[in-house]
Amino acid sequence: MEEAKWYVAHTFSGYENKVASNILTVVENRNLHDLIHEVAIPTETVKEIKSDGTEKEYQRKLMPGYVFVKMVMTDDSWYVVRNTRGCTGFVGPEGEPMPLTDEEVRNNCLERVSVQIGYEVGDLVNVIDGPLEGFSGTVDEIDTENNSVKVTVSMFGRENTVEFELDQLEKVKED
Repeated sequence: MEEAKWYVAHTFSGYENKVASNILTVVENRNLHDLIHEVAIPTETVKEIKSDGTEKEYQRKLMPGYVFVKMVMTDDSWYVVRNTRGCTGFVGPEGEPMPLTDEEVRNNCLERVSVQIGYEVGDLVNVIDGPLEGFSGTVDEIDTENNSVKVTVSMFGRENTVEFELDQLEKVKED
């Protein structure tokens, strides 16, 4: 069987959640789990601080009007998504479904890419990418879930804790 790929379905604005929910309902009812694997709406958490000092957190859609579907493209899966109320079609040339590239999948945070790191807390590391490239420091904390590492770096004679992405660092090779 063909491998499932991510496709983008266009929806009426404001119908993203309804379309996603309806697709999942049809998958459940018709037992199409082998064809349609996942439905996602990329969002981000936004903190809003009101003038009275109260904080409010909510989810904001990163791409309003679009729903991402990981599926094996067949006549059945195409029909289910395309004929879901609120869905206006697939994104692609002349409405033909076009799968996302691996890079587009990563950029839209649809799948986590596991990064193998060769360092641990307490190790001396070099910064190999970003504005602090060339600096070195000691690893304080590693958060693989959020792709971040806290490192104590000495700059201008002072110790500073700086946050990096996992792949911006490499362990200092000991001779």
